[in-house]
Amino acid sequence: MHDTAFIALDWGTSSFRLWLIGHDGRVLAERRSAEGMTTAATTGFEAVLEGRLADLGVPATVPALACGMVGARQGWVEAGYLDTPARLSDIPAAALRVPGIARDVRILPGIARRDPAAPDVIRGEETQILGALAAHGLQAATLCMPGTHSKWGRVAEGCLNAFSTFMTGELFAAVTGHTILTHAVAGAPADEDMEVFRQAVAAALAAPARIANLLFQVRGGQLLFGRGAAAARETISGSLIGLEIAGGHVADGGELVLIAAGRLARLYGEALGVAGLTHRVIDADAAVLGGLSLAARSIWPSRT
Repeated sequence: MHDTAFIALDWGTSSFRLWLIGHDGRVLAERRSAEGMTTAATTGFEAVLEGRLADLGVPATVPALACGMVGARQGWVEAGYLDTPARLSDIPAAALRVPGIARDVRILPGIARRDPAAPDVIRGEETQILGALAAHGLQAATLCMPGTHSKWGRVAEGCLNAFSTFMTGELFAAVTGHTILTHAVAGAPADEDMEVFRQAVAAALAAPARIANLLFQVRGGQLLFGRGAAAARETISGSLIGLEIAGGHVADGGELVLIAAGRLARLYGEALGVAGLTHRVIDADAAVLGGLSLAARSIWPSRT
């Protein structure tokens, strides 16, 4: 493991991902855990990181570069923001070094939209965008990045010009876990009912202003027509994702690019298809690792 050039970290609210990157750019090792910002704020960020690196035998001379909520106000060190329109190539130079520790650990900044009519911030997704633009040569594009807080952004000529956040994942968790619909989804099987999902997306796209009514129809459907838990879950999911697409997509935003992985890539791909929107898919994990690697090469050119 002493061939490690640098450590790449994607450190979110509830997740921790670590990659050891060799001098030739290869991934030498990878670790994932639930030791996100919420956990590390209690146990100690340095303790979490150094514990994982000790297991891998990585010496303190190897630097680390992090993105995500680790740089939030509630994180390890607040890394600040670049303002829109933000040139993505400026991100590495704005990385903040964590003070008072032996290892050279730096945290990339987020990006802020300081518009009084639509204030917004991102932290972590900017690194995905950096990696996606570098790897795929995107010029003018609209980016959809699903998650707990989904992001839709518009890029052109290497700049993130504007973006909006949609609390789709958090709303899904709240509706299914803390409302009258909690019982409706109880015991839902793992298998997805994609036809019900597509119907819900279409209904939300057709009448986004009726979202509160569309959600309550889940209860009515169970009481009056015996619809099951899987149908309830897919209706809630499809309704919320359809609502997001209705608000996030702009007709003149250039190529539509979905940056996602796993189940979210599948669901959003289906939903965009229902909306009649052609799109390219870029793997989210590859994008964030590509962004971290690009930034690390800029910060520590002698190591890469």
